[in-house]
Amino acid sequence: MPSSIDLILIGALLLALITVESGGWFLTRVVRGYAPANALQVSFFRAGHAHAAVLIVLSVAILTVVSAAALDGAWLWIARLGAPVAAILMPAGFFLSVLGRDPQRPGRAILLLWIGAASLAIGLATAGVGLIAAGVAAL
Repeated sequence: MPSSIDLILIGALLLALITVESGGWFLTRVVRGYAPANALQVSFFRAGHAHAAVLIVLSVAILTVVSAAALDGAWLWIARLGAPVAAILMPAGFFLSVLGRDPQRPGRAILLLWIGAASLAIGLATAGVGLIAAGVAAL
C-alpha cells in the first residue's frame, strides 16, 4: 500500500492530468490551423504533450510501489520525485523553448528538457535499485 505522502502525490498527479487534457485541446487547435504555429512549434508541442502524459502516468505507477523499496531518507525522496519532476521540466523545456512568433530553433529553455531527463534517469535508477534490493531481501 502506498504511504500517505505517496497517496497525496498520486492525487496531485491525477489532477495534473487535467492540464494535459486541456493541452490536448490546444494541440488539436494547432494541428487544424486555428492556432498559428510553425513546423518546429508543432513538433515540440506534440512532444511536450506526449511527455507530460506519459511521465505523469509513469509517476503514478512508481508511487504505487516505491514505499516497498529498500530505501529511506533522501534516497526514497529521489525515487519518489524523480519522475514527477521530469513530468514538469521536460514538457516545459519543449513548450517554453519554442515560444514566439516564428522560432527557427529552440531557445535556452530547452535546458529544462535535459535537466528533466537527468531527474528521470536518476529517479528511475534509484527506484529500480531500491525495489530490486527489497525483492532480493524478501526471498
